[in-house]
Amino acid sequence: MTAQLALTVNGEPRRAAPGSIADFIRTLELDPAKVAVERNGDVVPRSTLGDVALANGDVLEVVHFVGGGDHAAADSGACNDSDDTWTVAGRTFRSRLIVGTGKYKDFAENAAALAASGAEIVTVAVRRVNVSDPKAPMLTDFIDPKQVTYLPNTAGCFTADEAIRTLRLAREAGGWDLVKLEVLGEARTLYPDMRETLKATEVLAREGFLPMVYCVDDPIAAKQLEEAGAVAVMPLGAPIGSGLGIQNRVTIRLIVEGAKVPVLVDAGVGTASDAAVAMELGVDGVLMNTAIAEARDPVRMARAMKLAVEAGRDAYLAGRMATRKYADPSSPLAGLI
Repeated sequence: MTAQLALTVNGEPRRAAPGSIADFIRTLELDPAKVAVERNGDVVPRSTLGDVALANGDVLEVVHFVGGGDHAAADSGACNDSDDTWTVAGRTFRSRLIVGTGKYKDFAENAAALAASGAEIVTVAVRRVNVSDPKAPMLTDFIDPKQVTYLPNTAGCFTADEAIRTLRLAREAGGWDLVKLEVLGEARTLYPDMRETLKATEVLAREGFLPMVYCVDDPIAAKQLEEAGAVAVMPLGAPIGSGLGIQNRVTIRLIVEGAKVPVLVDAGVGTASDAAVAMELGVDGVLMNTAIAEARDPVRMARAMKLAVEAGRDAYLAGRMATRKYADPSSPLAGLI
């Protein structure tokens, strides 16, 4: 009888017959085409999974995309003005709303909310596959990455190295180079650690990634990220998941004025009026998750957010009236009876 190999798979001890990594993945009742594998700290290209033999003592991480944080059809929520598109890293989109995929009661509700939002980009987290339940539903079963752009993110990463490792696996899992980078400083505020964020941006840009980067609302930091290779900067409007609305209009406007890459508000939106305010500042788009997922009716809120983003954009393009210290009548006072 062939001796079994001792492995560590997603942090747990496991035994397997000698063979390729692809063979082992199939014994877990998983499709090698739907996962990414890291072996002893190095990402294994999916095209070689059938050629790389397992060795005794190998440490494997097997991941896929879960709800977390190619374009959709032309009518998937496009703004009324078909020419009012935005472009990031050479890719053009109509919808200026990006939505997350976490906190929903199930994938079906998530998919319904996405459809109502008209968003063409969804953020997704990279997590370990549950090897104990390989038949569990996957996000890709409900939201087709061929119809909606997946934006892998680094939610939950607190160092540059963690974020870089996560995105290397994400690229192998789905082939995406457009990614969302966030490196958090602490669990309480979920504010970004800008030193680690800048470090990760530089490394990812050198490796061919196109990082859209979550950052503080600091015009200087935003410019440094742009110079480091960020293809978009994403200042927070308020702490992640807080629903406090846009707390920093002045600094976000300054970032918009100084940026040569798209600027998107990321975090803090609580309701539709917050999304409209963000767009009225001139940003290119808004990213949100909790505001939709934790609404009493997520699908209806998603539709409201779609309309709010469009309204805010129209208001920005229209140019608001000047503010005045005193009243100014709409009707002339001359000629009164």
